[in-house]
Amino acid sequence: MKECYLKTEEGNIFYWISSPYDNTKKTLFFLHGVTGDHTLFQEQIDCFEDKYNILLWDAPAHGKSRPYQLFTYEKASMAIKDIFNENHISRAIFIGHSMGGFVTQAVIKRFPEIVEKFIAVDSTPYGKEYYSKSDVFWLKQVEWMGHLLPMKSLKKAMAKQVAETEKAYNNMLDMLSIYDKKELCHLMGIGYAGFLNDNCDLEIKCPVLLMLGDKDKAGKVKKYNMKWTEKTGYRLVVVENAGHNSVMDNPDVVNATIIDFIENEG
Repeated sequence: MKECYLKTEEGNIFYWISSPYDNTKKTLFFLHGVTGDHTLFQEQIDCFEDKYNILLWDAPAHGKSRPYQLFTYEKASMAIKDIFNENHISRAIFIGHSMGGFVTQAVIKRFPEIVEKFIAVDSTPYGKEYYSKSDVFWLKQVEWMGHLLPMKSLKKAMAKQVAETEKAYNNMLDMLSIYDKKELCHLMGIGYAGFLNDNCDLEIKCPVLLMLGDKDKAGKVKKYNMKWTEKTGYRLVVVENAGHNSVMDNPDVVNATIIDFIENEG
């Protein structure tokens, strides 16, 4: 994997891409969740790098893509289009975990032609009807509520909430380790409340697959996925023995499901 970066006025955005890049192969673009980074997908890189082109990033304001000023989902989608243009990528299969699913839908909202397929992993949908007034209110409280816990307790609670296995738990702690409390709480705020500013009723024309850890305890992710599949008819695969970070908790099932969807659907 080759490390690269996109230079923007707000800050540099780091990404990793297969080297050499083979234009005859499909490209898989992995997008991590809020407060995470590209290391979340190590099990997927190991599985897919021989057969597909791989693209990962540290989303703006996350991981190595810091400092970054004024994150928005619109800016994130514009940055992805610029990364695709720089690398002559016309289309990719987007695998968006949690917030990465929001970013993917922000891209579909603006540049649907570059999304060949969309795999939403422990994520939630764009669409006004999914979120009650109460949901919207509490999403807007995430940032200040994070400040109520001591830093060490906050990080441990976040890791415990998203992971079922020791490996996933330690990976989450590692991803969180670079942030101070102010930055961490702000990221949670812009990740969740910021999504509301870009949310809209969205028609997705490419093939879509939903995946959900059977023990996902993050917010109302389970509830939203049930509504999402019921409303749209998208196939929902429940990953056993996995929490919110199911790509790390149960990579064998996740990877096999991804392969099946890429090769046999749409």
